[in-house]
Amino acid sequence: MRAFVVTAYQQALREADVPEPVVGEHDVLVRVQAAGVNQLDEKIRAGEFRRILPYELPLILGNDLAGVVLRVGAKVRSFEPGDEVYARPGTDRIGTFAERIAVAEADLARRPESVGVEEAASLPLVALTAWQALVERGNVQPGQKVLVHAGAGGVGSIAIQLAKHLGATVATTAGAANADFVRELGADHVIDYRSQDFEQLLHDYDLVLDSLGGKNLEKSLRVLRRGGKAIGIAGPPDPAFARELGANPVLRLAITGLSSSIRRRARRLGVSYEFLFMHASGDQLRRIARLVDDGALRPVVGRVFPFDQTPQALEALSKGGIRGKAVISNTGPVASTTDGTNP
Repeated sequence: MRAFVVTAYQQALREADVPEPVVGEHDVLVRVQAAGVNQLDEKIRAGEFRRILPYELPLILGNDLAGVVLRVGAKVRSFEPGDEVYARPGTDRIGTFAERIAVAEADLARRPESVGVEEAASLPLVALTAWQALVERGNVQPGQKVLVHAGAGGVGSIAIQLAKHLGATVATTAGAANADFVRELGADHVIDYRSQDFEQLLHDYDLVLDSLGGKNLEKSLRVLRRGGKAIGIAGPPDPAFARELGANPVLRLAITGLSSSIRRRARRLGVSYEFLFMHASGDQLRRIARLVDDGALRPVVGRVFPFDQTPQALEALSKGGIRGKAVISNTGPVASTTDGTNP
């Protein structure tokens, strides 16, 4: 089976012939028709998460997909061959830059009916991130104020729409060239990050979704009302994440230290900081699919690459400038497996 793998951190992806996925009794074998390209893929390739996500190399990269069910495990009850599905596989089961992948039934959902396969593939990781930040963690209510950083990006473009659907007033940071675009998504206030300082323009916000980290996160704390919350998806990780990870005591202590400074700043301001590393959820993807089909959310695909150009797609993402998501498409004929049969 063809796939694109990381053989060494900080090295370019390379194509490889890999074994067929092992399909457990609770797994679903999916033919990958399209795969979203995410900043997480680049961070994994670069080795930025090697301490907290100790993958064994070589590693098939790729964190979300849309495709067709080929086969189901003996105890799978929700899917059957031919179903059109999408998913963000569990953290320990990634590998969507491949022709096929086995996904746990609990992580899978039928894809939205109103959009194409590339648009569906753009959604799982970023839409789950937005959902878990705004709904699961943020509990955003009508009338609240939400700041979404990098509104023209993959997470930002979905988070703006979801926040508006939840009834919030939404501010976002974006370049001037993307100002009209993020307003069309629902942003009420657009701050040009190149010429304006959001800290000077915004105040008393209930929630900030930060995808940049560093100084941007520090400034974000200061636009929150007392009791407000900043949720960071670029780090630093916090003690709660270390517990979820099941880290050993030494690693847990190290992870706790990474966020100690920002958590102290937050406490002094009467606000809070949480790190979010999104988790797979077929149930949440089903809810998201309904929002897409109802017109409340629309996927944003900035560029589509053929499967053969998967390394170039990841490189293009790292350079920036892609509005919404980059997607890899592999909608050609079904390839045969190594034993000469169709999977």
